[in-house]
Amino acid sequence: MKSPRALVPLCLVFAALILKAADPTKLTVHVVSSVTGKPVDRASVIVRFKSGIGVNLKKIQTTWETKTNQDGTVTLPEMPQGQIQIQIIAQNYQTFGDTFTTTKPEQTIDIKINPPQPQYSEDAQTKTVPK
Repeated sequence: MKSPRALVPLCLVFAALILKAADPTKLTVHVVSSVTGKPVDRASVIVRFKSGIGVNLKKIQTTWETKTNQDGTVTLPEMPQGQIQIQIIAQNYQTFGDTFTTTKPEQTIDIKINPPQPQYSEDAQTKTVPK
């Protein structure tokens, strides 16, 4: 049986891996129309950092809000790698929201947003739905 002293270096290695600072990632979000494939400029992009290994959420910025440029692209400052939520709000498009995981030093997420769905209402006199 090994002595407790022999386990100390092993425990220190595991502790260092758990407590090590998360590697940063430079995130780029590219937003295009799902119908035309054209970039969507001036779309609001909200990114919320949710979790990552070795990240103290009290000591880092966890939310970024910005708008896309004419190419439909926005690049955010470095953030820890981990799980993020992205929300896209653009005029004449449906609001988009999803969760992604960043795992690379530089990562681009391509997002296709849809035009609004047609609105239907029931006609009070004929009780039919217009086409």
